[in-house]
Amino acid sequence: MTIRPKAYVICTSPRSGSTLLCKLLAATKRAGNPDSHFHQPDIGAWLKTYDLNEDSFASDWHTLDAIFTAARKRGSGDSGLFGLRMQRRSFAFFMRQLALLCPGTMTDPDRIEATFGPTRFIHLTRQDKLSQAISLVKATQTGLWHRAADGSELERLSPSRGPSYDPEAIAKSLAEVTALDAAWLDWFDGQDIHPLRVTYDELSAHPIATLATVLDLLSVDQKAARHIRPSVAKLADATSEEWAKRFRAEHKFS
Repeated sequence: MTIRPKAYVICTSPRSGSTLLCKLLAATKRAGNPDSHFHQPDIGAWLKTYDLNEDSFASDWHTLDAIFTAARKRGSGDSGLFGLRMQRRSFAFFMRQLALLCPGTMTDPDRIEATFGPTRFIHLTRQDKLSQAISLVKATQTGLWHRAADGSELERLSPSRGPSYDPEAIAKSLAEVTALDAAWLDWFDGQDIHPLRVTYDELSAHPIATLATVLDLLSVDQKAARHIRPSVAKLADATSEEWAKRFRAEHKFS
């Protein structure tokens, strides 16, 4: 008998399409409110996120219990299904806190399920790592991380400025996103996890079909995807293509 999941984790790295996937899932009203609920590797930041006062709790364990209880509520909404986007950069700290919350000899998946219930894992990856690295560099430079489907700005983290080709920054980001993805693969293998694999290309080309596949994994009726429309636009443009062509030529990168 298949156990109906109570939670899911989107295991990803920056500029892999996770914002699009999270918004598609949230729009169904059946798959919680997936987001980076533990984005900053800092307890103080978590307390601030959930409007909690550390002085209100008797111990570190009680503090963590309150944080994770608040996160489950926010990430589930009225659906009863908790959605979590987990960036690999934040993962080690996240698991250390789960080890404090759930002490003893347990595997990583055991601790996750002890905290959130039966959990499904989704590996969202971008196969073209150079394009991913360029997207990360451009977002960092321009301050614009996401644009809505209507062309308006959806997420800006710093004042606007123009992009500037920086091969050193691209090379550094390329190494980083490659390592982050490899770390997820190592973790899946080490923990005997077989995630649903979703690529940036298939998500961007076929967002509704991809959403339906993810909903099926979560035991949610795929019909919930029918009337959903993507609310996030791609940021890749002619500048991105030009940078990729130039970088490949300079570095003999295939």
